[in-house]
Amino acid sequence: MFTTFFYTLKSNGLNISTTEWITLMDGLDKGLAHSSFTDFYYLCRTVLVKNEGDYDKLDMAFQEYFQNIKTDKLNMEKLNAWLHNDNDRAQMTNPEDFKDDRTKKEATEIHRMFRERLGEQHTEHNGGNYWIGTGGGSPFGKNGRTAGGIQLGNHAGMKTAFAVMGERRYKDFRRDKKLTMRQFQVALRELRQYSRKMDLPKTELDIDGTIDATCNQGGYLKLEFEQPRKNSVKLMLLFDSGGSMYPYSELCNELFQAVHKANHFKDVKTFYFHNCIYAKLYKTPECETGDWIDTTWAFKNYDKDYKVIIVGDAGMAEEEYLDKNGNYSGPNDGLSGHEWMQLFRKKYPHSIWLNPSYHGDLTRMYWMESERLIKEIVDMYPLTVDGLKAGIKKLMSDK
Repeated sequence: MFTTFFYTLKSNGLNISTTEWITLMDGLDKGLAHSSFTDFYYLCRTVLVKNEGDYDKLDMAFQEYFQNIKTDKLNMEKLNAWLHNDNDRAQMTNPEDFKDDRTKKEATEIHRMFRERLGEQHTEHNGGNYWIGTGGGSPFGKNGRTAGGIQLGNHAGMKTAFAVMGERRYKDFRRDKKLTMRQFQVALRELRQYSRKMDLPKTELDIDGTIDATCNQGGYLKLEFEQPRKNSVKLMLLFDSGGSMYPYSELCNELFQAVHKANHFKDVKTFYFHNCIYAKLYKTPECETGDWIDTTWAFKNYDKDYKVIIVGDAGMAEEEYLDKNGNYSGPNDGLSGHEWMQLFRKKYPHSIWLNPSYHGDLTRMYWMESERLIKEIVDMYPLTVDGLKAGIKKLMSDK
């Protein structure tokens, strides 16, 4: 039963064991879905999903299997780019004039036409009566004037659509995508488990220890306490700014905001560089001449206990990275970027590099050589939730 559904779940990235699948089948046999599609969805989520990062994968699998909408066909990122622009202004009139009186059969036909348009359309459209777009008379898109259509994302502007597709309520919890502000906050929240415990009196209630001790005493309450966590981590945050990093400027700003709003650090220092760390660290993302500090001054005034997160795409030519005169934006004091990176890593052994365009092992092309060389000096991770989590764990290790 539902064998195809099982493989659809797996193809969408859900790691489901045989035991979990059998448990789901047992739940169905026992009537736990109550012959309700909604209850079946929640039963699947309860049995098959291990953490909130997989909620979106389950939703995508349901869309694909039960609505015949595959991820590659319903590209909501592309559609959202079409539907959020300067032409995105609703032509609002009286909603009572737009009541949907279509039959179920007509609704099914609208879904068929919607999938057909997805296969045909390759560009943004505003107005008109045929394509998926904004403000027009076709039954698909956003802020249109046709009752009973398919509203894409969020809520229907006139509350008349019989289907709100692509809502993706849990996409912000995914751990395998580029980070958003919400995801940064979720990831940074996990830093609590890496906060170092100081040599302080045991004054904080240990919930797990209290439960274990109480159980061991046959239910008689026994309170256990532990040392409180104290913000002892000093962080240095370095951003590559300008050039090929322009597409990631908003992402870097979100990381900056998330770090400074977090309460996991004793101290945070933020600096900027262009392409690679050289003799100067800039105080602002404009990287203006004179608005900087000497990198050697940072070495003297910020001790080796600082944890360092470097954010950049490592997108510089190999000859620029290795050349003693390769720094085109400021002084290099006679050292190449490669040599400065070696000095920086020696001073700050707890350093990681987060790369928004991480190529992993695909470093054979000449424009990726700098990434490979930098990874030989400092551990590099993709700028995703999992990448940030793995990087922070590395920072907090003693190795």
